Amino acid sequence: MIYQLIMQWRATGQIDFTGLVGLLIAMVFGITVHEFSHALAATWLGDSLPRRQGRLTLQPAAHLDVVGSLMFLVGGFGWGKPVQYNPYALRASPRTGPAIVAVAGPLANLILATLIAIFIRLMPIVFGTSLRVLALSSSPASTLFNLLVDIAYYILILGFFNLIPVFPLDGFTILQGLLPPELAERFEATRQYGFFIMILLLVAGGSILGPILYEPVSTLLDLLIGIRV
Repeated sequence: MIYQLIMQWRATGQIDFTGLVGLLIAMVFGITVHEFSHALAATWLGDSLPRRQGRLTLQPAAHLDVVGSLMFLVGGFGWGKPVQYNPYALRASPRTGPAIVAVAGPLANLILATLIAIFIRLMPIVFGTSLRVLALSSSPASTLFNLLVDIAYYILILGFFNLIPVFPLDGFTILQGLLPPELAERFEATRQYGFFIMILLLVAGGSILGPILYEPVSTLLDLLIGIRV
């Protein structure tokens, strides 16, 4: 995140430009693919509103949210401009339809990160070396390796952060669609506290997000790449 990169620069006099570039690329592509997938899912289920509002596109300008992008840069987690749709226009129940639309975003982030991980796994063949050497050396190939790892990591962070069941994140809508109707109604009461919970996550940072977000994502990335980075 930008804060960590600045603190590193203050402590060592050097800044991790690879990490910075990886963060910026992940923010643009991760959020764009995430929100596009919401729009695509809603359109696939029969609602024309996302298309009419210009959200069925992979142009970043249509999906980036100023506050959400800043949060992604500062805190390492963020969001895009919410995709609007009519839940009653979907070819699914008013609970199941929104849940499908919601899960499409994080799922797209997982798929994108997996594709990047596949390319990383092919790098030893391309450069005639091992992943271990790529991770530890200072060659141009190593720079590319670390850049791709950073991009995959932040894209996964975006997807998994949005799975947290707090309004207005995707996890809130997904859980509502999975819960029995009676429990879903009770869970709906937590919607009003969503803003305050988000503020708490921002203030607490790694103390809360570490065990529920950063550590699981790091473990998954290690499994996807095939090496602990």
